[in-house]
Amino acid sequence: MTLALNCWEYMKCGREPDGVKTGKIGVCPAATDTQRNGLNHGKRAGRSCWEVTDACCVGQTQGLLVKRQISCVNCGFYRKVKREEGAQFKQLKERLEICISV
Repeated sequence: MTLALNCWEYMKCGREPDGVKTGKIGVCPAATDTQRNGLNHGKRAGRSCWEVTDACCVGQTQGLLVKRQISCVNCGFYRKVKREEGAQFKQLKERLEICISV
């Protein structure tokens, strides 16, 4: 399996393990989440960061999934992964897009 671009590479946040900002603000939970390793061809949760509580995006911790669904679905990286994966796009939390349309 070929690994594709992960969120920390796309966003250049520096919060991946050994990243330039980890000493100051810590490692992002998406970069250490092993439950989603390989999902959408990413490393750890690198291509499913929208499913990880307290993942950091655009310089801010995004908090609980329910509070960030709209911003994640509108994120350029989310859309990129969804477009690249096509019919193979996978989410562990199936309700992400359903919830925002209510």
